[in-house]
Amino acid sequence: MDPISFLSEPLSYAFIQRGMLALILVGGISAVVGCFVVVRGMSFFGDALAHSILPGVAISYTLSGGYVATNLFLGGLGAGIVSALVIAWLTRKVEVKEDSAIAIVYVTFFALGIAIVSSQDSYAVDLSHILFGSINGISQSDLLIVAAMGALVLLIIALLFKEFQIINFDLSLAHSLRLPVESLRILLLLLIAVTIVASLQAVGIALMLALLTTPALTARLLVKRLHHMIAIASLLGIISGVVGFYASYYLDIPSGACIVLTTSVIFGLVFALQSGLSRLRERG
Repeated sequence: MDPISFLSEPLSYAFIQRGMLALILVGGISAVVGCFVVVRGMSFFGDALAHSILPGVAISYTLSGGYVATNLFLGGLGAGIVSALVIAWLTRKVEVKEDSAIAIVYVTFFALGIAIVSSQDSYAVDLSHILFGSINGISQSDLLIVAAMGALVLLIIALLFKEFQIINFDLSLAHSLRLPVESLRILLLLLIAVTIVASLQAVGIALMLALLTTPALTARLLVKRLHHMIAIASLLGIISGVVGFYASYYLDIPSGACIVLTTSVIFGLVFALQSGLSRLRERG
């Protein structure tokens, strides 16, 4: 098969075109938000929040009579916002450490979601789609929702980039400048929640953490400045989505797994290259 046919054959289907566009959007947006997650050491929070949206998704699923539809976005968004606010509220208390609060919310919300979904008679297939994604099932309305959510997240980050940068790297400076540190922290948690919900259909709940953190971690190996890191991570997220998509199509492997494995392979190659260069510099 020639290269042109290789690239164009999957795109002959409208539902696959929508899936490709969704992956480009999700890959880029998740990587941008993931840079703040990585810089602040919030990877565990990202994983917990991804799983904590399950009750909202499950409620939407059961109310629709066991049908995975667009209203899953609304249910997931509601649960994501609630879980982010609960974690923010718990961690304001000195007696409750952040990792402990995250763990409590994580296991409680996830168990509640499983309990709700399992109340349906035949839930195994749709639960699999919720946990691991179903990129080929994205509709035109789903794509518009992803685009709208992504645009909102990127706009807020662009408007408050300096403030987010300060609270990430120098809290004492943020307090001296009288920035609303707690409000900005809660807003960042909500942006992470919105990003996770927007990515739900593409890679699912279980694999979301990789899309959120791996491109950002890879970019951090290459550059140190946050704005450079964001640009490279976004590019890597988009590349991972596209490459994983084609691998999924031709190897007949679930798209979410292929995308995650692609991000991991890119990270492994960059890490090996950086390690090799470091050894050469030490010997030199």
